[in-house]
Amino acid sequence: MKFTKMQGCGNDYVYVNGFVEKIDNPEELSRIVSDRHFGIGSDGLILINPSKVADFEMAMYNADGSRSEMCGNGIRCVAKYVYDYGLTDKTTITIETLAGIKTLQLTVENGKVSLVRVNMGAPILAPEEIPCGFSGNPVVGVPLTISDKEYKVTCVSMGNPHCVTFLEEDVRKLDLPVIGPVFENHKMFPKRVNTEFANVLDRAHLRMRVWERGSGETLACGTGTCATVVASILNGLTDDTVDVELLGGHLLIEWDRQENVVYMTGPATVVFDGEITI
Repeated sequence: MKFTKMQGCGNDYVYVNGFVEKIDNPEELSRIVSDRHFGIGSDGLILINPSKVADFEMAMYNADGSRSEMCGNGIRCVAKYVYDYGLTDKTTITIETLAGIKTLQLTVENGKVSLVRVNMGAPILAPEEIPCGFSGNPVVGVPLTISDKEYKVTCVSMGNPHCVTFLEEDVRKLDLPVIGPVFENHKMFPKRVNTEFANVLDRAHLRMRVWERGSGETLACGTGTCATVVASILNGLTDDTVDVELLGGHLLIEWDRQENVVYMTGPATVVFDGEITI
């Protein structure tokens, strides 16, 4: 099986061209290739498939083999792949996901995609649609006790569920492998949850770390970054356009509240191409 490893702000996946490769068990394949000691090493597997309703389909699997609805960093890399590898010559494309069809605008330099702007759609704020077990719509700044400590959390779905908490302490010093799984598997989140821990630097800048369900801590999460900016705006902490500092780089997030659409702009990079026997 031929593959390409790509990363967006350090959020790395193994990409497989579903137009030419037949994958019978993507869940197991994702577990195999994601292993950083015995596999290729990644946060998961993404298949680039034909679509009847869009230009392409993105099928995304976490490192534990579970299917996820959407991946913001992953979808930017899909856009780069299909252009750079000659599957399209369009600079505006649509990609089908389990979270709906997304429209992407590609910035091309010297024949290669350098930057991708993604229309991530409207944030989902109704608790039953996120889903989460809190009351109120939206769920903003509500208390949640994790390991005997109370956090104020805001819940948002960008096609997949996110729980965002803003901290005074430096998020870079958090023991995320300890607290992340407790958030992920808390009973208030029936489908588990991605959790974002953020510092407000000023009204146009955030710093964030993320614990992703099924993958653990990653260097970046596109949907999580969008959810964090939506949460920061709902809490009155930032303006509508925010630069977010992640462990793997920066993403620019804009929430057009008049149109109720979130835009994410960021890089996509090819790491290497390879072939593996499966």
